[in-house]
Amino acid sequence: MGKNLTEDKVNGIKQERTLTLDEARERLRQTIEEYVRLDAELRALENTNYRVCIFGSARIRPKDPIYRSVFYLAQCLSERGIDIVTGGGPGLMEAANRGTLAAKRGRSQSYGLPLDLPTLVERPNRHLDIQSAHKRFSSRLDEFIRLSHAVVVAPGGIGTLLELMYVWQLLQLHALDGRPTILLGRDFWGGLLEWMREEPVRRGLVSPGDLDHVHLVDEAEEALEIIRASHAAFLDQQFHVPAHAAMEEREVSRLLGAADHAALSLAREARAASEMLESVACGA
Repeated sequence: MGKNLTEDKVNGIKQERTLTLDEARERLRQTIEEYVRLDAELRALENTNYRVCIFGSARIRPKDPIYRSVFYLAQCLSERGIDIVTGGGPGLMEAANRGTLAAKRGRSQSYGLPLDLPTLVERPNRHLDIQSAHKRFSSRLDEFIRLSHAVVVAPGGIGTLLELMYVWQLLQLHALDGRPTILLGRDFWGGLLEWMREEPVRRGLVSPGDLDHVHLVDEAEEALEIIRASHAAFLDQQFHVPAHAAMEEREVSRLLGAADHAALSLAREARAASEMLESVACGA
């Protein structure tokens, strides 16, 4: 394969050698475990303000009614001091980030998590207070989950469906604390839920209770009402947190840097393991 991945010292001279398949898999496992640990620590450290993640299509333009609805929803949430998290791109992501800044209260922040991929031509929108670029879909999805306390899913395509299903399965498996997950647009999402009931649920592939993890709404005001109760519970919990539990900003920065390093290591190890598997398969 020709990839030099480790270094051994023989008689004080550095010698490079290629990882075996088992060594590559073990290093990848260790890197993933470290990534998961850091992600959990960051979740605790960043749990300082209530955040709503808004997913939706990058293709929808400002003249579309759903663009204006998402803008209005984000603006209303921001006026309540709630941060907004999006993928940081155009379309409905831009609508949400614009709405956050339009509140002009200075009480909330506009987050964007754009993808930094050679095949992607989308540029981050210009309405972001905080930008965190990702080279892998998986690490981006993890940060969406880590940052958010509620999720709103506006109309979108395959990427939006991926994001919805990722959140939905984590809720189904109780791998996440319960959080409001709201489908915005009855005409758009109603058919999906009807199909879920008529096919996967009827065939026993999905439990009827799994559909209770999502709320279907038509208007931004309905989404606000659902989020309001969750936000109030969060504020009540924060009020009772002792002062010594407050996390220092420099510790958050340190862990963010460590998590970024772990994510890059994970990407390198995954690529090396994949290349080794391909090499073994070709030589078989």
